[in-house]
Amino acid sequence: MMRTFLGCLFLFFTAQVYAQQDISLAGTWQVRLDKEDRGIEEQWFGKDEGRTVKLPGTLDDAGIGDPTKLDTNVMNKEVMLMLSRKHSYIGAAWYSKRVVIPAGWNNKMIRLYLERVIWSTRVWVDGKEAGTEESLSTPHVFELGSYLTPGAHLLTIRIDNRKQHDISVRDMAHAYTDGTQIIWNGVIGAIKLSARDRLSVGTVQTYPDALQKRVALKITLKNHHAGTQKALLKAAVFQGNKQVVTRNMPVTIVPGASVNEIELFLGNTAKLWDEFDPQLYRVAVTLQTTGGKLLDRNETRFGLRTIAGDQQTLRINGRPAFLRGTLECNIFPLTGHPPMTREGWLKVFCAAKSYGLNHLRFHSWCPPEAAFEVADSMGFYLQVELPFWNLHAGEDAAANQFLEKEAERISEAYGNHPSFCLWSLGNELQGDFNWLHRLLTQLKQKDKRHLYTTTTFTFQKDHGRWPEPGDDFFITQYTKKGWVRGQGVFNDHKPDFSTDYTEAVEGASVPLITHEIGQYSVYPNLREIRKYTGVLDPLNFKAVRNDLRKKNMLQLADSFTLASGIFAAQLYKEEMERALKTKGISGYQLLDLHDFPGQGTALVGILDAFWDSKQLVRPEAHRMYSSAVVPLIRFNKAAYKNDEVFSLTAAVANFSGGTLKRAWPQLLIKDRSGKILFKKDWPAADLPVGNGSYIGEARFALNAIREAGMLTIELSLRGTPYKNEWRIWVYPATIEEHAGNVRFTRSFAEALRLLEEGRNVLFNPDTAELKGVNGRFAPVFWSPVHFPDQPGTMGILCNPRHPALQHFPTAFHSDWQWWDLITYSKTMIIDSLPAMTPVVRVIDNFFKNRKMANVLEARVGKGKLLMTSVNITNALDQRPEARQLRYSFIRYMNSAQFMPETVLTREQLLLLKK
Repeated sequence: MMRTFLGCLFLFFTAQVYAQQDISLAGTWQVRLDKEDRGIEEQWFGKDEGRTVKLPGTLDDAGIGDPTKLDTNVMNKEVMLMLSRKHSYIGAAWYSKRVVIPAGWNNKMIRLYLERVIWSTRVWVDGKEAGTEESLSTPHVFELGSYLTPGAHLLTIRIDNRKQHDISVRDMAHAYTDGTQIIWNGVIGAIKLSARDRLSVGTVQTYPDALQKRVALKITLKNHHAGTQKALLKAAVFQGNKQVVTRNMPVTIVPGASVNEIELFLGNTAKLWDEFDPQLYRVAVTLQTTGGKLLDRNETRFGLRTIAGDQQTLRINGRPAFLRGTLECNIFPLTGHPPMTREGWLKVFCAAKSYGLNHLRFHSWCPPEAAFEVADSMGFYLQVELPFWNLHAGEDAAANQFLEKEAERISEAYGNHPSFCLWSLGNELQGDFNWLHRLLTQLKQKDKRHLYTTTTFTFQKDHGRWPEPGDDFFITQYTKKGWVRGQGVFNDHKPDFSTDYTEAVEGASVPLITHEIGQYSVYPNLREIRKYTGVLDPLNFKAVRNDLRKKNMLQLADSFTLASGIFAAQLYKEEMERALKTKGISGYQLLDLHDFPGQGTALVGILDAFWDSKQLVRPEAHRMYSSAVVPLIRFNKAAYKNDEVFSLTAAVANFSGGTLKRAWPQLLIKDRSGKILFKKDWPAADLPVGNGSYIGEARFALNAIREAGMLTIELSLRGTPYKNEWRIWVYPATIEEHAGNVRFTRSFAEALRLLEEGRNVLFNPDTAELKGVNGRFAPVFWSPVHFPDQPGTMGILCNPRHPALQHFPTAFHSDWQWWDLITYSKTMIIDSLPAMTPVVRVIDNFFKNRKMANVLEARVGKGKLLMTSVNITNALDQRPEARQLRYSFIRYMNSAQFMPETVLTREQLLLLKK
């Protein structure tokens, strides 16, 4: 016990000593903007001039730069493209500060450390140039020992945030963009001077072997003396405060940098790292003189884990794994740059975990050290990418050289982290695939701690549909055999919940992850505007707000957000479950769990850009279909007649830490009041890891359901938190339609004549006779600004308690029973009509904000009109939803409740006709 205490005390005091070897440069600096590139010629590096600024920080933080001038009263692409910087500066900026080097640093190696910079830095000390660095992903480090002696000095840093290399399409790669992260100028994270002995420990790279319970260390030692030096190298591994193993090794260190290797056995009881038990080890490396004097110390952390592809199965520590992921595209609206502390990243990972995720993909950028540290501690699997999104990969020699070195820097800086699982060369790359293959091969040969892929999908011909040579895993939206995400399915195929993507992935030789699934646009939440208190101004949100106000629709904004958002969440659910049902798929990457405010205001998340809930789906509800264990059912359709039998097959996707022992599956079918109509218990069984755990089948005759209704299907594992829910709709097989005093027509001329006679008219014109937008079930893809030509709306909005819908069970938003109705419809644009509340409103995309409807009612002439652009005429025996909706309209129109308030003239009604 005393030995352990003294060891901890030694570590404490050692850490204190070495903490004193750092001088923080955080605080006040002087800055001068160099728009005209005069600074070098005019020798600004020898001047301590300019205005005051705080570092770490950015010019945006200080309000320095050109102010944004955009008119939010105009809905145009410029204002809607992205969040707007309040101030913007692209160019060179000169930062200067007087520093005092203590006497104790005499004859030390002194290093300047800038944790993150965009993009290029040059450093001067007392007017003498001391070095140049460039990186978008790793710290800029300068050796200044020959320039800084005890006493006062002028330190000058020229930071140039202009594009140094062409790495992306229209500057959209998220390491260098104004679309998410802004192209800031400054320094973020740690900014300091560090002093080390002339014999010092450089990098410590860890190469764990989980099977052998060992870790190999590659330790770079630096000798800045003129001749060879002898020293004692020590390496100790700790788990918590407990020392696991130590090794002492005398070394002879040649001048310059040299690498020493040590292998340590961690014991047969060594613990593995994964999402369920993220066990971490700490390794401390010290360098001492042969007489025992401590010269230097370095620490790092690692985890024991294996990650490998077993044909199509991704295995972590030998166990099948499924990645439930989303993208992180450098979206931090208050600062315009990523958090550099653990606190900032805790919010990100805690939010993702609360919604059942275990994986983040960093799209075309690499996060800072703090992100890896939090992911390590929480057991998240990360995919890191080069800052690369290019259509001409390999064609620019200078860019190639930068990217090759950037890849080496990323591997060295962050490769020890067990959370760093997947490595991609970039997003949707096109160009010279031979160069990409060579780079991939080089990285794999140098560092086998990760799995690699050539590109995160590609649209290039003859690529993107099957794994590339050398890929350890494959990310795609479709294969040469078919789609593996819903955009290619949901609008073109009637809802079918028995489908998976097995045929599309059959024969793939490596684990497959589905690319950017979802992308269902949600209407802007205008209440977010007040949250933008930092460097970015939501002029795009304000423009939407102003447009709605001008059109007297602002009061609908909250409802638009809620209805479109809940609908989008339902589509995401089906996307995720189809992937989970498919043997041969090892995960999905959502686009996105949270909003993407760039590339045309792509609000595709169920969380906002701050990782806060939009109140669309609760975390516990989302975890029903996004967690380590997900109950699943397969069934053929969403809408039934009551002379049919509802049949299903039940299964469980178990990607937990092991076999579920004695799991007891139970199926319940409930009506809208919660009454249980059907119950089935299957025998308790052991469910192994994987998605092939078949439970059984069930059949429920629907003939006892006399009236149209919605049923909830619930599959749970009793005694566990694991359950899942689905909805189906049941309609009477036979309906006696009593027209009463309602006249049905498809003709404008006949409708007008009947109305003039004072009739109640149910008007269902042929869609070919209507002006408007063709019906499309799924909402706008990604963004109506980024993709303006898509026929996009964002679902319906209605009052389910409206008497016209009394016999047609519905929520206030789109759901699967609306698929047939919307697909066979044309949305009416009613901007030219008097103000009204449609029975069924259609939410237009937020870039147009037209008033739209599928069902409206009005008084016309002497009569009363209910008009629908949904086809409630044809093939009703095969379309029970349409027949039931028609029946509900007729019942309503024959009642005393049918009293439309809006008055339309003959001429106004004809405005809807082609």
